[in-house]
Amino acid sequence: MSKGYLVANIRVIDQDKFQAFSGMAAPAIKKYGGKVLARGPGAERCEGDVRGIVMMIEFESKEAANTFYHSDEYQAAKAVREECSDTDLMIIEGVSD
Repeated sequence: MSKGYLVANIRVIDQDKFQAFSGMAAPAIKKYGGKVLARGPGAERCEGDVRGIVMMIEFESKEAANTFYHSDEYQAAKAVREECSDTDLMIIEGVSD
């Protein structure tokens, strides 16, 4: 089965609220088996002009990533995130070997 990946680009508006979101999201990521592969504002932008924090989280499958995203825990965190940032977020299935 192919892995699932959640990829987000987050443009933070309110850093304090974003810290609250992070504190809520991290336990949910762990609970649903997510593994943060990359996170931070230091992405080398080779094309385009989107700025912000890039985050990539790996899950056992695309279905597991969707289960995490739609969980009560993450939806509560998402509500906080929406108050303090603009976000582009995608879930994609990995390529199987």
